[in-house]
Amino acid sequence: MRTTWLVLCAALAAFASMADVQPGTWAGEHIVMEVTSTGAIVEFDCAHGTLDAPLALDSGGRFDVSGSFTTERGGPTRGDSASRAVPARYSGSLDDSTLTVTVVLTESKATVGVFTLRHGARPRLFKCK
Repeated sequence: MRTTWLVLCAALAAFASMADVQPGTWAGEHIVMEVTSTGAIVEFDCAHGTLDAPLALDSGGRFDVSGSFTTERGGPTRGDSASRAVPARYSGSLDDSTLTVTVVLTESKATVGVFTLRHGARPRLFKCK
């Protein structure tokens, strides 16, 4: 009986340490992210993207989610010059109320940037025009 109780307590502790990033608007310099229970939609100054899975945190408060990244350009565009979404990895961590997100393009391994966001903050975006 005692062994069963210890196993149950350990399982509950492990489950409690696993959480998702709080849904809602997270924003910072050059980024705003709308988190839902299924992933997120993100806007950058001259790009946008998706996070295609829930932002589930591990026991260390970290996440790693695949998604997409699409560059945008200002000014008029030709009909045949549409931007193409490319695969991307969104990884990071939650520390208190600060979410740090690193965006890396999967194919080229290029780092788009490292962003610091806060829940409910006002975004500071400078969209391409």
